[in-house]
Amino acid sequence: MDNSINASEKKPNIFQRFGRGFVQFWKDFGHGFVNFFKKLGSGFKNFFVNFGKRFADGSIGTKLSHFIMGAGSFYHKQYIKGAIFLILQVLFILFMVMCPTVNGTPYGWKALGNLALKGNPGGYDDMGRLIEADDSTLFLLFGLVTIAIIILFIIVYLVNIASSYKADQDEKSGKKPTSFKEDWGNLLDSRFHILMLTPTCIAALVFTVIPTIFMISMAFSTYNIVDMNDATEPYMKNLFHWNGLTNFIDLFKGKTTLGHEIGARFFPVLGWTFIWAFFATTTCYFGGILLALLINKKGLQFKKVFRTIFILTIAIPQFISLLAMRNLLNGNGPVNQILMNFGWISKPIGFLGNNTVGDNPYLAKVMVIIINMWLGVPYTMLMTSGILMNIPTDLYEAARVDGTSPIKMLFKITFPYVFFVTMPYLISSFVGNINSFNTIFLLTGGGPSVVGGTYVAGETDLLVTWLYKLTIDNGEYNTGAVVGILTFIITATITLIAYRNSKSYKEEDTFQ
Repeated sequence: MDNSINASEKKPNIFQRFGRGFVQFWKDFGHGFVNFFKKLGSGFKNFFVNFGKRFADGSIGTKLSHFIMGAGSFYHKQYIKGAIFLILQVLFILFMVMCPTVNGTPYGWKALGNLALKGNPGGYDDMGRLIEADDSTLFLLFGLVTIAIIILFIIVYLVNIASSYKADQDEKSGKKPTSFKEDWGNLLDSRFHILMLTPTCIAALVFTVIPTIFMISMAFSTYNIVDMNDATEPYMKNLFHWNGLTNFIDLFKGKTTLGHEIGARFFPVLGWTFIWAFFATTTCYFGGILLALLINKKGLQFKKVFRTIFILTIAIPQFISLLAMRNLLNGNGPVNQILMNFGWISKPIGFLGNNTVGDNPYLAKVMVIIINMWLGVPYTMLMTSGILMNIPTDLYEAARVDGTSPIKMLFKITFPYVFFVTMPYLISSFVGNINSFNTIFLLTGGGPSVVGGTYVAGETDLLVTWLYKLTIDNGEYNTGAVVGILTFIITATITLIAYRNSKSYKEEDTFQ
């Protein structure tokens, strides 16, 4: 073997490791995707096999419970449980058949049909009276809610069969089927986790899963306030339709809506988002470590005073600190006034861009990173201080006996130990900075504006602030949903790759 190969060729650098991790991640993702569908198919097969087995081997009550919920419970004289199952089935059938309406929009089977988003365009009746168009937003929302209710009913339906079959098995083994009181006692004892987690799961479904699916659905629709308001008639403004992958294609090709060139800004905003996340994370992380090392240095006087000063930035709400910095550094702020009074500048400096065309975007980007250090370094300092106090002192003593210099101990003992413990925090900080809305929005508002076109996104806009402008300011809900989906894919991929390749993940029980 050629010994002339240098160390840099033997050991890949951080970019090579990340690239290899990226490729390996998608390979593993592909294998996992295939295995998921294999297991899903196997699960469906086992489900139907067991479903048929329960029907074939079950008692008359169990067989009837496949059609009339609670029949098996009544058969085994579990009357309260049977009544609950039966009432739930009756309510579900009434819900699906009667199709209750809210503001004229139905639930039930009609809501499932309305998911096609082919609503009534409205118009005028024979008497010349205005008929409002259907609201596609409610069609989509009520359809998703109906699907969620159907899923919950299927779960209850399967529980009903399983309960009856369990009672069959109890009788075969000479046991008496459990009563409602005994089942309730089990829920408060051995199955208490089910009782507590069920409301949480339902709340997650209602307040997290359904809204998330609703948002994702927007990306495949024409839900755009501008286009909807440009309908041929004003009463059609609530209608939108499915359009497949058109929004994704338009984003990458360069879509123009209401004079705003959206697609042309995607990659510049994406690039700045990564640059911001990298520097915002590393400056706060290493700055916090160095500050903790200085404050914890033996012999330093007034340690508590120094800690208190830096902790003040945490005690004061972040938005107050950001707005104070914005007022200090704006064109008419104290900093510019002082510089002009001393004659050092002839006109105000746009430290934060002031959201105007022509300001230096690089200065604004540097300033937001520096201000972010003021806010973020104390958090890392506090966390690192606790870690430094827990590093075994015998490591340093052994290093001193071997004649190791303080600088070498810093890079061979202190930093590796801190990195090992804080790597998950570092990864979460990077992802959090990708979605750092407050810092950018309150300091620069995304400005300065971009020269050479009419763009929604400014020079310092991140994906998340751009998303806010697209939706809240311009009503581009479908394009905003596309940006949201892409942001999630990017952050999830980076998080998984970085964490799986970190030492904290591979050697979570040891430290070397």
